[in-house]
This record gives sequence, structure tokens and C-alpha cells, in this order.
Amino acid sequence: MGKRRPGNTSAGPCPCGGGLPYGRCCGRLHAGATEAATAEALMRSRFAAFAVGDIAYLLRSWHSTTRPARLRLDPGQRWTGLEVVDTAGGGLFDTTGVVEFHAHYRAGGRPGTLTERSRFVREDGRWFYLDAEES
Repeated sequence: MGKRRPGNTSAGPCPCGGGLPYGRCCGRLHAGATEAATAEALMRSRFAAFAVGDIAYLLRSWHSTTRPARLRLDPGQRWTGLEVVDTAGGGLFDTTGVVEFHAHYRAGGRPGTLTERSRFVREDGRWFYLDAEES
């Protein structure tokens, strides 16, 4: 659990698309060196965790009321890019936030896109993924 996939080093670009090397971007959050300051930062770090296969971080950043007991990632799915479409709340002084995004992937040699409006809550100064907003 939490094992990183080969080829993801701290010097390579962060999968979240922020432009920094992984080790200076989401890698710091995954390692527990810092916390996400906003709901969008947490969402980006969770995308990066899916991309590098960090199950432990995904579970740790999931709210206790909606967190699954276990999480298994599809080894045939590779997350390739992220587009943030919209945010509502989720800032430095908010306690809730929503981030809409398109997460691009390849599975079975075919491209795909996951579109979601994720809800986040902040408790004791820390952001958590709650769930996907219902349409």
C-alpha cells in the first residue's frame, strides 16, 4: 500500500501539472512534510497520488465519514493530465470547497477522461476529500 510506481522520481515533473518537480510539489504533501493550503491544492495532490500510485496518501486525505476501508488502483490505468475547470470556495479561510476537473488517463491503450465535481471540507486546519457532488 502506498507504493510508488517505477519512473516517478522527486526530480521529474509533478503529475498535477503545477510546473514544479514532484519532490517540490505534491511529493511534499504525499510525504507529510506539509498540508494542502486549499481544496484545489488537495485535489491536485490527490490526482498526483493516483498518478504515482500512493494509496496511503489517498486514504489519509479522504474524510473519515466517506473513506473506504481499502482502495485498489487499476494497474492498467495511467493518469496523464489534469485540467481544473472551476472552483467554488476552498480557499485559505473557507471550511468547504468544490473543485470541478477533467482527469485524463489511458487504459488498455485507449484515452479516457474522468469529469468530476469533488467536494472538500476543512477540519482542524486540514483539507479532506469528502465525495463527488451529485448532479
